[in-house]
Amino acid sequence: MKQWVKDTAGLGTVLWLIGYLASLVLFFSPFAGIMGWILLAVFTPVSLAIAWWWFRKREHLLVQYYAGVGVAWMLIAIVLDYLFIVLLFHATYYGPDVFVYYAVTFLIPVGVGLYLIRTH
Repeated sequence: MKQWVKDTAGLGTVLWLIGYLASLVLFFSPFAGIMGWILLAVFTPVSLAIAWWWFRKREHLLVQYYAGVGVAWMLIAIVLDYLFIVLLFHATYYGPDVFVYYAVTFLIPVGVGLYLIRTH
């Protein structure tokens, strides 16, 4: 159970925080209008690499485990976005980039898990 908490709440929160801090920097730049797409383009490969590094040496895990991690990461992103973007900054924007981000947040651990299952 302890490892599951690290995999979900720990790594999911760290990955969200990296993107959140980057979004704060981009918010005060000329790229604020497209920052969601920039973050997706930059941090999807970064998150994939971190997830692969995190799970690569683990014992055989089932795809259901990775799907559970994906659901947890997505829920963490939704809740923390609501608390620290919508409530804190009174933001009302939820465009296509945000929904793609939530889908990618779920798919990253699932994709990494499927890759690792096939290569082990």
